[in-house]
Amino acid sequence: MKKLLLATAATVALAGGAFADGHADVKLGIIFGFTGPIESLTPAMASGAEQAMAEVTASGKLLGGKAVASVRADSTCVDSAAATAAAERLITSDKVSGIVGADCSGVTTAVLTNVALANGMVMVSPSATSPALSTVEDNGLFFRTAPSDARQGAVMTEVIMDRGFKEVALTYTNNDYGKGLADAFQAAFEAAGGSVTISAAHEDGKADYSAEVGALAAAGGEILVVAGYLDQGGKGIIEGSLDSGAFDTFVLPDGMVGDSLPEAIGTDLDGSFGQVPGTDSEGAGKLVEMAGDNYDGSAPFVAESYDAASLIMLAMQAAGSADPAEYKGKIMDVANAPGEKIFPGELGKALEIIANGGDVDFVGASNVELIGAGESAGNYREIEIKGGKLTTVKYR
Repeated sequence: MKKLLLATAATVALAGGAFADGHADVKLGIIFGFTGPIESLTPAMASGAEQAMAEVTASGKLLGGKAVASVRADSTCVDSAAATAAAERLITSDKVSGIVGADCSGVTTAVLTNVALANGMVMVSPSATSPALSTVEDNGLFFRTAPSDARQGAVMTEVIMDRGFKEVALTYTNNDYGKGLADAFQAAFEAAGGSVTISAAHEDGKADYSAEVGALAAAGGEILVVAGYLDQGGKGIIEGSLDSGAFDTFVLPDGMVGDSLPEAIGTDLDGSFGQVPGTDSEGAGKLVEMAGDNYDGSAPFVAESYDAASLIMLAMQAAGSADPAEYKGKIMDVANAPGEKIFPGELGKALEIIANGGDVDFVGASNVELIGAGESAGNYREIEIKGGKLTTVKYR
């Protein structure tokens, strides 16, 4: 049954919502960069979100038995105009009742400020991490199951210093995500007694990064922190560094963590390390089991995607309505205590508890705890490349 339900969700998505129009009572948009610098990550992320929708539909317990279907849209990760247009189509044409996404910080900010606010649409991002999103004007419409890079900067500092490195060069992709993470990391690293020899932006989409690598090498540093994208400029910087001998060990923040990078570069990447949001919680293991062979339930931001979709649907149940204006105020309630703890595979149970007047504390796959204006408190998986493959060192 699980494989059948997932296939149905994917069919709806690829059909652009045509199936959903005739057979679903509630539609949720998924706006991720299916093309662009993280395109190797987003298929599994979308499958995670659709897993939650299929689970809720199979339960028959959402708002008296409503079915839920996804409508996918391409954020591109980096083109704000394209992301904004895609989000507008989701709302005006596809008539979605909530949006899982966007994914990258710049396009997420653009969609929120230019589309979601004007239309009163709820967004729950599983992967937009810019610290600026903690204080952006959102009218209570924006949430994220990923932690802010203010937290990642501190964790990355710990990861680096625990390995004995005190002097680093730093490069970042020239956008909201890269700049926000670079600033957060540099502040944390220097406060802890480390030295950043250079902090230099790089542009995505270039064929040659020798000039950027030359400047980084001239500044020096024991290792190179690459706050970029694994399918774009970040990869190019690493390849250029290895080719020239400028650096041989790299720190990989969340945008650089994924199987496609070691697969492309091979064992030359061995010894490089970093971190990505993740947890070894009970819920994380349950989602991996549920995903089976359909998709990689342990891949970056998949747990957060399952949880983002789940929060929207549980909030709808708590409000008794799929209207964003009605359920936006319930997301924090279902995400946090008090209430019965809810893990992946238990969404039907959660919907029943809520329908009967009870409270739920959605733990989900990423150990959900929303703080502040509605963002994850933050758990991280420390990774290292060994034998040309991603390995988990520990959790922080």
